[in-house]
Amino acid sequence: MLATEVIKKKRNGTVLNFEEIEFFISSYTREQIPDYQMASLLMAIFLNGMNDQETTDLTQVMLESGERIHFENSRPVDKHSTGGVGDKTSLILAPIVAACGVPVPMMSGRGLGHTGGTLDKLESIPGFNVNLSLPEFKKNVNQFGLCFIGQTKNICPADKKIYALRDVTGTVESLPLICASIMSKKIAEGIKGLVLDVKFGSGAFMKTIEQAQKLAEGLIAIGKAHGIETKALLTNMNQPLGRFVGNALEVGECLSILKQEKFLERDSTDFSDTEDLSLSLSAEMIAIGKGISSDEARNQAEEALHSGKAYDKFAEICKAQGGSIDQLKISPTTHEICSQQDGFLSDLNSEKIGVAGIELNAGRKLVTDPIDPTTGIEILKKTGDSIKSGEPLFRIYANSNQKGLQGATNLLSQCYQVSDQAPQPQPLVARELN
Repeated sequence: MLATEVIKKKRNGTVLNFEEIEFFISSYTREQIPDYQMASLLMAIFLNGMNDQETTDLTQVMLESGERIHFENSRPVDKHSTGGVGDKTSLILAPIVAACGVPVPMMSGRGLGHTGGTLDKLESIPGFNVNLSLPEFKKNVNQFGLCFIGQTKNICPADKKIYALRDVTGTVESLPLICASIMSKKIAEGIKGLVLDVKFGSGAFMKTIEQAQKLAEGLIAIGKAHGIETKALLTNMNQPLGRFVGNALEVGECLSILKQEKFLERDSTDFSDTEDLSLSLSAEMIAIGKGISSDEARNQAEEALHSGKAYDKFAEICKAQGGSIDQLKISPTTHEICSQQDGFLSDLNSEKIGVAGIELNAGRKLVTDPIDPTTGIEILKKTGDSIKSGEPLFRIYANSNQKGLQGATNLLSQCYQVSDQAPQPQPLVARELN
């Protein structure tokens, strides 16, 4: 079988069979097919799509490319977000759920496109080690009820290679590629339940709620086919979640919520959207893990958060994985972006804010780019807020000689709209699917 023939077949919109998918993915994983041919197939899939059977076959091939974890005598549950700007809920919900007695084996990813990654956030905590072996991962989950790791070379190695290539070839926003990537890793984790945070809006890969629902339905179908109880929340990403974008800044926001303390002179109540979404997702995870109602699970989640049990659990796993949460480093304030008129903030383009973060090295343009964990952006005003001309809308945290500072400033100056009337408020959780 020739790689070029498979590429041509998908380029022409023809359905690939299991053998063709297995040949191409396995050969690429063994480095018998080069990046440029894989990139060609990814673009062909991006442009022409895959049907349900092709997506199922791709998921299975990725899953079988590596090892699978098994947890005995427990019902672990994980959460996955399809990616957003300022999306930091994993650092809050995982310790909440673990503190409520439901194990959370959380295998996370790095930033993809304009969206942030949980691993990059965790690594902004000095010493935090996400590169654990699978036996260490399983041991931590069994001992602490929680562990954060990156995708190891043994779990879905095919996806690990393809995931990195998608980020730099403009093929991130492909439903079959997203479904196969997410579900192959989640199935390999050995989970019994999965809660999906499927985002839509300007800062999400799915720009409309209809696209998000289609993605959610595809993910749920794969989960159910593998015996995993799966539920999805469709959540609004038309503005960044919370007040901070950038790795150490987002960790600081999470710690503020977990400890119910101030961060950079902001009360934890300033992060009410982050807290509320974290609790909503936590409740669904606990409900699946314990077989109880969502309302009862929500009560347990709120008690774990507000009693400090969730913070204690996060501090415990940070220590176990080498992290020092009291040593976060944040760049100094270098610049503020101010409104040019009076009125109401009617729109924030989250994608542009995410790209501004990349300009500050809080994200990556290339897979090999280093992250600066100390930089980022503070969102001073959210949609619906009244503003005055000259009033700051964004605050940049970076070094004064930061490369990309001007680019970030330009993007932030163009990413908002002001109107005479306040926009209608939009719910954070728009729909629930299972």
